[in-house]
Amino acid sequence: MTTAIRTLASWAALTAAHDVADHWVQIDTQATAKGKPGPEGARACAAHVATYTATQALALAAADRLLGLRLDWRRAALGLTISAATHYAADRQGGHWGDEHPRGVARLAAVTGHATWLRRDPGAGYLMDQAWHRGWIAVAAVVAGGGQP
Repeated sequence: MTTAIRTLASWAALTAAHDVADHWVQIDTQATAKGKPGPEGARACAAHVATYTATQALALAAADRLLGLRLDWRRAALGLTISAATHYAADRQGGHWGDEHPRGVARLAAVTGHATWLRRDPGAGYLMDQAWHRGWIAVAAVVAGGGQP
């Protein structure tokens, strides 16, 4: 099994799990509270990221077993950690992508020329959020699928 095949299979598993976890597994109370400031928002976001990461871990383990990928589980764990940490960073913005004075990842989006779009288009924040997640999932897949088992 080549590194390229392990990486591609890891990417497919992590991406499919992302879609399921972000839209089916996440519950409404997490989705509505995860962007609130303070402990309430942090708890809601952490709960979502925990179920999100568990969903990705199950998908990666299933792909590993069913496809015989022979992933190095230290690398897989690091890939899942990258996905989880970057997911948390973006999801703390929940509902705040178009704020006049954004924070965190939304601030990065604003200072890189997206502020007007984020304020004008109500769907822009969701698109930026999903693009952020998918970019980091690609990094996580390279980490998880790399190396020699």
